[in-house]
Amino acid sequence: MAHLEGDLRSLPGARYAIIASRWNPRITDTLVAGARQTLADNGIDEDAVDVVRVPGAWEIPVAARALAVAGRHAAIIALGCVVRGDTRHYEQVADGCSEGLMRVALDHGVPVMNGVLAVERHEDAEARAGGNHGNKGEEAALAAIEMAHLLSQDAFRGGDA
Repeated sequence: MAHLEGDLRSLPGARYAIIASRWNPRITDTLVAGARQTLADNGIDEDAVDVVRVPGAWEIPVAARALAVAGRHAAIIALGCVVRGDTRHYEQVADGCSEGLMRVALDHGVPVMNGVLAVERHEDAEARAGGNHGNKGEEAALAAIEMAHLLSQDAFRGGDA
């Protein structure tokens, strides 16, 4: 039995997409900066990264689907921040976004990394956007590179392992 796993080598000519909400810009801008820097640190040229901004987390899956259908990206990195408020709206947006992103990945076979924070308080988001819990944009970018590499292997393209 073959042992398959991806690594942090970008595929030649691969493009990556970052879709980020404009809502909670202090958080999302930090996530985007972390993702872009991580891609650059792993040898991915700035010209091979498309950044798409959407109004909020709810709109991210629609943009992800459009990019997946276009077929020009090895992986898609979704970044946003949903903070619990006084209503159920938080759960609808966070859950709907997450489920939509998974659906895009499964329906189109493109790795879609979910870096959309769903947090109780703004302080929790700050901790995950460069604070004491790291930068989830960086983590999503690393996962995107690894998954794109993994899915490029013959075993996932109908060839031999």
